[in-house]
Amino acid sequence: MFLDYQFKNYNYRLILYILTLNILGVLVINSATGQNSAEVNKQIMGIAIGLVIAVVFSLWDYHRVISMATLIYIGCVLGLLAVLFFGENVNNATRWLKLPGIGQIQPSEFVKVGLIVFFSWYFNKKQEKLNYLTTLLLASFLLLVVFGLIFEEPDLSTGLVIIFVFTCMLFAAGLSYRWILGGLAVAVPLGILMIYLLQYDIVPFLKGYQARRILAFIFPEKYAEANLQQDNSIMAIGSGMLHGKGLNYTANSVKNGNFLSEEQTDFIFAVIGEELGFVGCTIVICLIALIVYECLIMAGRTRDMAGRLLCVGMAALLAFQSFSNIAVATGVFPNTGLPLPFISYGVSSLLSMYIGIGLTLNVGLQRKISNY
Repeated sequence: MFLDYQFKNYNYRLILYILTLNILGVLVINSATGQNSAEVNKQIMGIAIGLVIAVVFSLWDYHRVISMATLIYIGCVLGLLAVLFFGENVNNATRWLKLPGIGQIQPSEFVKVGLIVFFSWYFNKKQEKLNYLTTLLLASFLLLVVFGLIFEEPDLSTGLVIIFVFTCMLFAAGLSYRWILGGLAVAVPLGILMIYLLQYDIVPFLKGYQARRILAFIFPEKYAEANLQQDNSIMAIGSGMLHGKGLNYTANSVKNGNFLSEEQTDFIFAVIGEELGFVGCTIVICLIALIVYECLIMAGRTRDMAGRLLCVGMAALLAFQSFSNIAVATGVFPNTGLPLPFISYGVSSLLSMYIGIGLTLNVGLQRKISNY
């Protein structure tokens, strides 16, 4: 199979865009951490390993990977169960496993890509019966098992990401508009009801801080203290103006005044805005948009449904997670804890994204014969 690849179809542009984001990420992480060489070197090592992983997966026939979808799903569930029973608790959240010789990893990051592979296989297998109630109920159950385990960590934001990706893949697989309209007819009233009940603290499945974040977004004047991080982030971005204050800026810096938490991960876009300005923010957003665009272009050139869904899933994951991170930093979205892909500090997120990109690149190598 390797010798059959048309390497003229290899998407080198995608690798170039990602490496550019990685370089920007390392520079900003260096500034956000106060030039902490240990964290910077760890991120650089993660990029190097991730790039090798992406190349390996890009040359590994994605059909063989998808054929192991059931095992991958079981691995995702076991990994999340291991977190709940043996995980490291940090800031009242149990999301990490400490492995001998490897260090700390966050399984939920790998689960995102694992579910993309699994549902690419599932929807491809069930494409003739996709709109059957039994098919949709089983898919929803399999998703909710993983969502429930992630929610227990607790990690609502990652749970919402996998739901969004699942929905996009289901739509791309050919879901009937009757189901879509029916789902909206149920979801919209339920959403309004939940917001109403939140005000009286009678939504039992949401923790107190999760409810406050949602209410602070809807009623900012009543929950001003819950918006403090986002207000500081907006101030930092605005202070950067057009060209920013420059990397490693320290005087009158929001990041150095302890006005932000997790500025190297959740609020890294605020550091980009403050130090690289509107120009830097625009470059980052454009590069992410180009990566998503390349994934969608490859989705349109695939040989089969499974390959198309792999590309669509990765495009949805990158788009939604990037939007969420930037939207939180700019006050457009309730406060969540999601990293900015290929930029935020975190090796688990970095490696999982590279695995997904590697699979996407392999799909691109096996494009159908066409006029493209």
